[in-house]
Amino acid sequence: MSAHPYEYYIDIVTKRYFDGVDNYNLDQVLDCFHEDAVLTEVTSMTVHEGRDQGIRQMFEGLFDAHSRIWHGNFVHTADTANEAICSQFSVEVTPKGAEEELRYENCNRFYLKDGKFTRVFVYMSGENLLK
Repeated sequence: MSAHPYEYYIDIVTKRYFDGVDNYNLDQVLDCFHEDAVLTEVTSMTVHEGRDQGIRQMFEGLFDAHSRIWHGNFVHTADTANEAICSQFSVEVTPKGAEEELRYENCNRFYLKDGKFTRVFVYMSGENLLK
């Protein structure tokens, strides 16, 4: 059985990870990942390896390219026995220099070990923003 209760999985995804993304808090976001974590944007098969290398660079690019990022309308299914959570959500982003925001309906699958992400799979309903 997992060392963490069901609520922990919801909190790390919403109150730590996505809160950090929406508020451009890179340290808060990266603190959710193990050093050797891998994030894969499955729709385009883009892979980002390592918290301090690939994942950091991906988020720096995301933050630099958008003046507004918002995630909400979450629906979660947590598998505490296997330390995993699947989260469906809405995304609104405004690219810098653009007037119209982009809207997505995405799904992420997070795998954890000792309370931090080891693997994250991102399924996007539109163009890959995680380059």
